[in-house]
Amino acid sequence: MSTETPSLVFQELVEQHRGILFKVAKAYCPNEEEQQDLVQEMMIQIWQSLHRYNPQYKISTWLYRIALNVAISHYRKNIHRQRKQSTISAHVASTPDLDASEKEHQLKLLEQFINELKELDKALMVLYLEDRSHAEIAEIIGISVSNVATKIGRIKDKLKQRFSQQKNQEK
Repeated sequence: MSTETPSLVFQELVEQHRGILFKVAKAYCPNEEEQQDLVQEMMIQIWQSLHRYNPQYKISTWLYRIALNVAISHYRKNIHRQRKQSTISAHVASTPDLDASEKEHQLKLLEQFINELKELDKALMVLYLEDRSHAEIAEIIGISVSNVATKIGRIKDKLKQRFSQQKNQEK
C-alpha cells in the first residue's frame, strides 16, 4: 500500500473487500437502505484510517475490525429504532411463506435469530459464518481464542434452542 496514491489504494481495497462491509452491514441493519448508509459510514472510517493500517496484520482482519466497530456504534445510536424494526422483521419472518422452500425458511429464521443476538454475539456469528478461524475472530473482536470458542458454542446452543422453539410453535 506504499507507492500508490491513497485514493487508488482505497478504491482497490473497497472493490476487493466490499463483501466484508456488506455482510457486516446486513447483520446489523434490517433494511437495504440502512445497510447502504452503514456501508458508506464504514467506507468513510476506512478512508480516515487508511494511513494507520499496519501491514503486519491481514487487511481483511483490519477491515472487519473497522466494519464491526462502525456497525456497533451505529447500532447503539439507533437502538430504539432498531428494536421497532426488529419486531416488525420478526413478525414478517415468522409469517409462513407458502412459496418458499424449507431451506429458505430456515435461512430466514437463522437471520432473524442472529439479529436478535447481543452486539458481540452477533459479530461473533457473522465472523463464524464467514469461516474465520477462532484465532482470527479473537484478533478482530479483541477477546481470547478460548473465549471465542466458548461464546460460539453457547451461541450455537442458543440458536438450536430457538429453532426447536420455532418448530414447536409451527406445529
